[in-house]
Amino acid sequence: MVVASSVASPLCTWLVAACMTARSEKGNFCKPSEFIKCPKKLSRSARRKSLVAQKSGSLLSSLYGCGINSLMSFCPFEPCEEYYNSQGLSSSFALFGENGFSLLFGSKTLPMNRKQRKLNQASNSGKTMVVAVQLEKQVSMKKKLVTKKRRVVVTGLGVVSPLGHDADEFYGNLLEGISGISQIEAFDCTEFPTRIAGEIKNFSPDGWVSPKLSKRADKFMLYLLTAGKKALADGGITDEVMAELDKTRCGIIIGSALGGMKVFSDGIEALRISHKKMNPFCIPFATSNMGSAVLAIDLGWMGPNYSISAACATSNFCILDAANHIIRGETDMMLCGGSDAAIIPIGLGGFAACRALSQRNDEPTKASRPWDVHCDGFVMGEGAGVLLLEELEHAKRRGATIYAEFLGGSSTCDAYHTTEPHPDGRGIVLCIEKALTESGVAKEDINYINAHATSTPLADLIECQAINHCFGQNTELRMNSTKSMIGHLLGAAGAVEAVATVKAIQTGWIHPNVNLECPDEGVDANILVGCKRERLDVKAALSNSLGFGGHNSSIVFASYKE
Repeated sequence: MVVASSVASPLCTWLVAACMTARSEKGNFCKPSEFIKCPKKLSRSARRKSLVAQKSGSLLSSLYGCGINSLMSFCPFEPCEEYYNSQGLSSSFALFGENGFSLLFGSKTLPMNRKQRKLNQASNSGKTMVVAVQLEKQVSMKKKLVTKKRRVVVTGLGVVSPLGHDADEFYGNLLEGISGISQIEAFDCTEFPTRIAGEIKNFSPDGWVSPKLSKRADKFMLYLLTAGKKALADGGITDEVMAELDKTRCGIIIGSALGGMKVFSDGIEALRISHKKMNPFCIPFATSNMGSAVLAIDLGWMGPNYSISAACATSNFCILDAANHIIRGETDMMLCGGSDAAIIPIGLGGFAACRALSQRNDEPTKASRPWDVHCDGFVMGEGAGVLLLEELEHAKRRGATIYAEFLGGSSTCDAYHTTEPHPDGRGIVLCIEKALTESGVAKEDINYINAHATSTPLADLIECQAINHCFGQNTELRMNSTKSMIGHLLGAAGAVEAVATVKAIQTGWIHPNVNLECPDEGVDANILVGCKRERLDVKAALSNSLGFGGHNSSIVFASYKE
């Protein structure tokens, strides 16, 4: 009895739930191949037990308005001839004993006469199989129509960065080779081995975030809200346009690698005195999902809303997911990207403990130097980047300016080490190759790469070698690193660099690699942009983001063409 009960419980739950939701359509069966193995031959005893169980099926029908027949008619599996020629599903319930379902539902069964057995066998005839096959084909055709790919375009850009809080200002400074890295001013860091960062100065959320929220929220959330609303403004989403949007088809996926570290850190300090001193918003405003949630509450957008955290690859993961919601037809418009604000004592101290940071404190603007033989670690940065993605026809109907088209992307995992990439870059290679396949772009058509390149010797070299492996001797290929001027924005890095990539497509100019004075021997210097900006007609661009834990992501953009 104990054995039967333990086996029956999950099966009964499934049967009851399915019966309650399925419509009755008598006689249409399909093979439950994922749940029950089709019997090949039934003994007399097994047939007798199955008949008892089948009779018990009428109890389900009386209780829930449908029987096992209607349940199985909506099972999305291919019919099995052996299954229909046998006593079907009920024979497999013989393991519950002679009383079948009576053990499960407490009912008593009645013996079936010869006429009832013949009627039961007739219901499992070949005609039923034909109907089931036709039904399966109809479902398959319907699924293909629903999943038809839709085009995704970029119609708005928002950024908060060490080089400006407007997309045009930000990219203009990049083209000029201006560095946003300087001495840290937010707190006293004289005791730290690293005292420099891509710190945001003179930021004000006025006009974008309510004063009340500004006093309570973590900076990562303020950056996110500001960049998100700037992306909407840049995309021409005025109050009038907003009022006409179907907000159930508008979503937000903006992630963070570390979330509200300052709010949480302050909560720990308050707890040292008393829990009564803690900020009631400590937990809600520390979680990485809350930025997207608060923005949705502000805008009234009711579509998909969540945050992905994948270390420094966070933003690209969010962009990929957002685009897929549009492609699948679930939404028409998505805000996506990333935000982080970790330049606080615990953030700086944690990365210093990892020995990952540059200690070129006397020359802040020269500290971040991807691919240079004298690089000594990355420089922390902070900020947010948000893209407004939109379904093409939706964008055209409202007369939106289209900056670029999102073609596709991919993500993989090295499954190798917590902080180091795989030595042969196999995860990065796989990610790039999958991104090209998903986007339908040939490798020779990629002529611009915005690399992850953080200014750490080993990781930069491995990424570069993976790129060489994928693209070979492509003489037209040009590559740069936005981090050379703004540092590493952690979870926000991919989105801010995606903004730079889209601006490169829009303007026809790519920014320089500052501080690249002596390229590492293992790097193909021929594809690297020099110390001055370059003119380039970008055919298709690849943007990479890699993160602790072996997270790899690549996304592909191109200029929009009819």
